[in-house]
Amino acid sequence: MDATRDSAYEGIGRPQVVTIETTGLGDRSYLVHDGETAVVVDPQRDIDRITALLDERGLRLSHVVETHVHNDYVSGGLELARSTSAAYVLAAGDELDFDHHPVTDDDVLEAGRMRLRVLHTPGHTHHHVSYVLQDADGHVHGVFTGGSMLYGATGRTDLVRPEDTELLTHAQYHSVRRLAAELPADTPIYPTHGFGSFCSATPTSGDASTVGAQAEVNPALTLAEQDYVDTLIAGLAAYPAYYAHMGPLNRRGPGPVDLTLPEPVDPAELRRRIEAGEWVVDLRERTAFAAGHLAGSLGFELSTNFLTYVGWLYPWGAPLTLIGESVEQVARARRELVRIGIDRLAGMAYGEIEELADGRALRSYPVSDFAGLAAALAERPGGFTVLDARRDDERAGGGVRGSLHIPIHELAERVGEVPEGEVWVYCGSGYRASIAGSILDRPGRTLVLVDDGYDHAADAGLHSEQPEPAGA
Repeated sequence: MDATRDSAYEGIGRPQVVTIETTGLGDRSYLVHDGETAVVVDPQRDIDRITALLDERGLRLSHVVETHVHNDYVSGGLELARSTSAAYVLAAGDELDFDHHPVTDDDVLEAGRMRLRVLHTPGHTHHHVSYVLQDADGHVHGVFTGGSMLYGATGRTDLVRPEDTELLTHAQYHSVRRLAAELPADTPIYPTHGFGSFCSATPTSGDASTVGAQAEVNPALTLAEQDYVDTLIAGLAAYPAYYAHMGPLNRRGPGPVDLTLPEPVDPAELRRRIEAGEWVVDLRERTAFAAGHLAGSLGFELSTNFLTYVGWLYPWGAPLTLIGESVEQVARARRELVRIGIDRLAGMAYGEIEELADGRALRSYPVSDFAGLAAALAERPGGFTVLDARRDDERAGGGVRGSLHIPIHELAERVGEVPEGEVWVYCGSGYRASIAGSILDRPGRTLVLVDDGYDHAADAGLHSEQPEPAGA
């Protein structure tokens, strides 16, 4: 699910940027080096990916720099800096519980033949900074923009305090305009957020860009200030609940990462935990879960959206046990979870699901698509409930005619609003619908998972601009 990519490289001394993608969070970290000395920007919690690159390329790490105190993941910066004796750099003004190197606007960090010029770019947070990458002669080779200038968007401005959102949105506008004014048009930009991250105020586009290209598409550069502010604030949608824990944890200083596997759990203990109401999460592919799963377990397919929605729905600090097809699958989930500070797992089980059932019958439900839903509605109009598990901002664009709308992150608290009997559940792709299905799959309900992209709803003649059920 993650990837590493190099920029073009033209000889020793010219900075090279290595992009380290964390697709499950929609974020990027960066390792930049001159062939000998390296700097890491906004590192994720699992720093072994970075230390492996340093060892493989024979690089000395001089600095670990953060553009801001992160709200969407636990930083690996403190541990990486301590383990390599690198300087740990954060913006002055942030209240932190550990020693670090504070920087302010226009400071310059020297790292081998590279220079990093600090620009104060508030907006995503009050003390947010960007780092302009230069060589020893002062030529600009890129800018690390964190949650400021993104690809076709900007970072959201409502993560600090609600009462600060308007002030920070104005600040974001001026920060992006400062970057555009002070940097050459051909400067590559390297944002941390924006690749599916909820830290982006609006969806981003593209895989690479420059300051000049952004002048044509970025709303902070194409709109008047108040229009930008009004548009951004109006478009701010819900963000994952786990964000509330990330900033405080990063300010305290995260402990060293632990990727060891939890203790194995036998089938009888699995059943006991489910019956006690504990979280037992099945990592298998969603159609495999639908075909057969332990009654009372929750289905969170281990794919791109896994971490976002586990973190959004998980009761923080509750016992969590993982079920996987293999120990390797559990290990991948373990790595994902530590990135948002879910460090302690209550146990794991893996293998054939029939062998984990402790002699109990598996539960299952059918899988269909929007064409199948259309056919069922034509045959049995009003004969079952259609549930939309998408967010409010998605629903605002319309939904399936007559469907009941409960966003997935509200479903656990609103299960009582879903009628008994037959329920067909959909979302934008099938992923959230599968989670909703695992929450709803109990005796008294007949469930059907619509495992399909929402664009096919219109193809099936189901989309309506006013989709609410009668009497809503």
